[in-house]
Amino acid sequence: MKSFFLFSKETKGEGYVPNNEIFALASGLTGQNLTYSYTSSWLKYFCVNLLHMDPAKVGGIFSLSHIWDAINDPIVGGFVDRRKYKPFMKLRPYLLYTPPILGILVSLMFFNVNFSENGKVAYILVLYFLFDLFYSFQDVSLWGMIALSSPHSQERSRVAQWVSIGAGAGGAIVGTFQQVRSILSGFGVPDVHIFLICAFVFGLGGELLSMNAYRLKERIHTQLPEEESLLESLTILRHNPTLLLISLARFSQGLSPKVQNAYFFENCVTLKVGNNTIDGMTAEFMYGLFAGIPGTFAMFFANKIADKMGGMKKILLSSQIMAIALRVAIFFVGYNSLPKFIIMTLLTSLINLPGSMMDIAHRSLTSDSIDEVEYKTGIRSEGVSFSMQNFTTKMQSGVASMLEGQILKRLGYDSYAKEQGKPQNETFLKWQWPMFVLGPVVGAVLYLIIISFVKDDKNKRNKIEAALKERRAKLETEKEQASVNTQ
Repeated sequence: MKSFFLFSKETKGEGYVPNNEIFALASGLTGQNLTYSYTSSWLKYFCVNLLHMDPAKVGGIFSLSHIWDAINDPIVGGFVDRRKYKPFMKLRPYLLYTPPILGILVSLMFFNVNFSENGKVAYILVLYFLFDLFYSFQDVSLWGMIALSSPHSQERSRVAQWVSIGAGAGGAIVGTFQQVRSILSGFGVPDVHIFLICAFVFGLGGELLSMNAYRLKERIHTQLPEEESLLESLTILRHNPTLLLISLARFSQGLSPKVQNAYFFENCVTLKVGNNTIDGMTAEFMYGLFAGIPGTFAMFFANKIADKMGGMKKILLSSQIMAIALRVAIFFVGYNSLPKFIIMTLLTSLINLPGSMMDIAHRSLTSDSIDEVEYKTGIRSEGVSFSMQNFTTKMQSGVASMLEGQILKRLGYDSYAKEQGKPQNETFLKWQWPMFVLGPVVGAVLYLIIISFVKDDKNKRNKIEAALKERRAKLETEKEQASVNTQ
């Protein structure tokens, strides 16, 4: 009997990915995303509001480390592609050995260290640099496993769909942080303790869960060209215009002038429900929960929706068109009453319907592009190709961190105001709503322009897959014949 988790048009033959292996990789991505979502969402906030570091310095720290690590990512990817590995063991070792190191580093970053301002800068900078380095190896390997999971595009899309759901689950769990924080604060637990407890749960616990991904097997193995240098391994990207366009489009979203959502909710949102008051932290949790539910369900049908729409590219285009139109509508609706808040949440949930499927589309198109590069060059490049996903995320985060630090500084944000029971200044409060709702429109417009140049041709994909199958079979026959001749 088939479980709901898995349905495939593939027969259980060559290239089929067993359901338990997909679940293993999906749960591994859940664990990794617990760690990453918590760190990326809350470490900057922790530095500004709990360690009381200068916002501009915090923006500079994260911008510098993101950009440096982004430069490192393709090198890490090239190293992974060039490493002498056993057959069908190209990426799996990294899935086993990097998680414990990452979990410890995340826990250390959320300690309330009693250092000078420069000491705090050095402490966070060193730990975050180390975290980014080991994370690069883990992230490249986790997502690269999609491309190695099967020689069939359809199976890879199925894997991409379910592991993206797994990753989304990790982000959704971290999305409860504000509610957990509100509840624990009500019991008198200090914020610094709440952040540290969650660092152990989401950071260390998430990374231990991520080790499950090791159970997925690699099903593609191609000969490593001995004469290729690391530089040549990196420059193979020139044969992959699809990946380069996707990376540029994703990077453009980081140019949006906005700050973390928590600043808007904690400083601007208070909801009255009868005689009860809902604080900003609880409101943010409710907004994230109800706005995200429709998109979460849509992810379960991403491949079918893509087939109906005519390809993964159509999902990417529709997501940004809807985001632009509905965000403008939300701006005029407003947020400062319960009915307006409900309408804002409902409209955001519509944005998230195609928006939640974007990462599935990105990963599916990237996996197919790796086949195309192998068809052109005879070389597979999971390491370098999926390092670009990490590279783009880090460059995007680096630019966004720099923008956020400067925006907070220029708007006069006071990190001590909350502890002292004082409101932020009028200029800061005035700009929160337009930044929250319209800021992402800038990135959406840029993304839409760039992604329109990506090609998504199903017929071409099928021809490449058939040609590669024939080529691999021929190489295997030649290898076997050479082995016989040497005996």
